[in-house]
Amino acid sequence: MAAHRITLIHATAVSMAPTAGAFGELWPEAETANLLDDSLSTDLAAAGETTPAITGRIAALARYGAEAGADGILFTCSAFGTAIDAAKNELTIPVLKPNEAMIDDALDSGPRIVLLATFAPTIASMVAEFEEAAAARGISFDLTPHHVPDAMAALGDGRADVHDDLIARAAAGFVACDALVLAQFSMARARGMIADAPGRRVVTSPESAVLRMKSLLGA
Repeated sequence: MAAHRITLIHATAVSMAPTAGAFGELWPEAETANLLDDSLSTDLAAAGETTPAITGRIAALARYGAEAGADGILFTCSAFGTAIDAAKNELTIPVLKPNEAMIDDALDSGPRIVLLATFAPTIASMVAEFEEAAAARGISFDLTPHHVPDAMAALGDGRADVHDDLIARAAAGFVACDALVLAQFSMARARGMIADAPGRRVVTSPESAVLRMKSLLGA
């Protein structure tokens, strides 16, 4: 049986390595193909919101992945939730937002959730996604979002150790929670730097997303 082909759509280059790592660890049999448009993240930051033009570009990337033979599509940038929803509606193959599996895992862990993000525009879209997911379940939760400034710039400059340290320092300030969520794929590399805390689960988007896609395709 041929391997499942998963098209990975990235808006930042730094999300590619953690995604590849998660597939290598959790689903090495999958065939992955990468599409990168790193102008999406800069254009979103400049616009301050998801514009119709950005939504159209997201949909075009998803269509291209499907036309190239993808069995499933995984977006890896967490700031484009509404645009990805629109792309989903055009296709019949599974299309995953980067956060949806992670959000489910976080809500499964308990109501006290801390959200760490290194890309500030991510926070607003993810808060909305958490609220939507919790409403669908009919549950309440307490979400504390926190931006980790300078970490993304450090990673982009090749100072990965600084990036990881800044995230670990931020995480150390949020021990009393049920789930500590690392909002972006690029943050997963810092997971090993975060100290374990009793009762706190650290949730990362690559691991949750890969396992969800694998389940959806019956692999």
